[in-house]
Order: sequence, then structure tokens, then C-alpha cells
Amino acid sequence: MDIIKKYFPNITETQAEQFAQLEPLYNDWNSKINVISRKDIQNLYEHHVLHSLGIAKIINFKPGTKVLDLGTGGGFPGIPLAIMFPDTEFHLVDSIGKKVRVATEVATAIGLKNVRFSHSRVEDIKDKYDFVVTRAVMPMIDLVKVSRKNLAREMKNGLPNGIIALKGGELNSEIATMKNICTTWELSDFFEEEYFETKKVVLCGPKIN
Repeated sequence: MDIIKKYFPNITETQAEQFAQLEPLYNDWNSKINVISRKDIQNLYEHHVLHSLGIAKIINFKPGTKVLDLGTGGGFPGIPLAIMFPDTEFHLVDSIGKKVRVATEVATAIGLKNVRFSHSRVEDIKDKYDFVVTRAVMPMIDLVKVSRKNLAREMKNGLPNGIIALKGGELNSEIATMKNICTTWELSDFFEEEYFETKKVVLCGPKIN
């Protein structure tokens, strides 16, 4: 929990309490339904919560922004982002029902009011959003193909509407054909922990450079 306050010192007491509740809740649910690697659950705050909040380092969602979390799994990056941006609407979607159940139960337990959940495939989601966020569920070119239909045209944030993905490793070949529509940030520029040395945030949408 201290690592969240380290990089986001201005969170409110309510937000701090919600972040603090994540550890016991995920430990409990993970013992029943494996949504986080059993070896990795001890790194919940660094590898999952803070990693999700890497998106909050590149954009400050304005109130009323609508965000689709595609392939949310147990609720990442959607739940940490929903805590950080209580005035933003989040729709968390996953094709695996038991993972959606865990995310729903965690959000309910900490009192999140700005999230809704669907056990669904992205192809079946018809609504429009300002942003689609995800943690590396598929190659960027495939991600853009399946989810660009969900992007609203009207823009209300400091960055243009688009698909924001948390990625790791070498990305150049993956986005080689999309460099004109994708912008990349190194998470090591924001977080000093070794885990983030190869982690990136990628926004694909209208050219922003």
C-alpha cells in the first residue's frame, strides 16, 4: 500500500482505504478462484495495482469520461483506475465468468459506484467509450481492429480518444505498421522499481505527436 502513496501522495482518505482493502480481498478470492498467479499475489500492489495506475501517469481522466476495460480479468486495470478516478465511468468486461465475479465482488466490497461489469466478448460490446484500456490481452493490431468500433468521436480529454494498453518487452515490431497512430511511454520514467524497466503504456488512436 505504501508504494501507491509513494507515487500518488494526493489520494484522499477514501481512496487510501479502498486501495488498502484490495490486499485482503484479493488474497481471499484468489484462494478460491485463481485470478492472479499464486506466486505473484504477494506482489499485488507493485505488479497489479501500481502497474494499472501507470495509465494515470499519462492521462487524468476528466469527469464524465467513459472507459471500457477489455479483458479485465480480476479487475485490472479497471478497479485501481476506478478508485483513482471516481468521476469516470468504467465498464469492465471479460469472457471468463469467474473472473468477472471476482472483480464484481471486490468492487462491491470497497464501495465503488462508478463501475459496471459484463461477462462478454468485446465483439458483443456495442457501446461507445472515450477510451479502451487493457493489460496486454492481445497484439496491438488485433486490439485496435476489435475495439476501435467502440471509440466515441467526440473528445473531452487532454489526449485524443483511443486504445490504451499496458505492455511489456519489445514493442517496435508489434506496432511497426501503426507508428503513425500509436504513442508509447516508458513506465520506468514514472516508477523506479525494477519491475517497470521493460513496462510501457501505449496509446493508439489519432496521431498525437
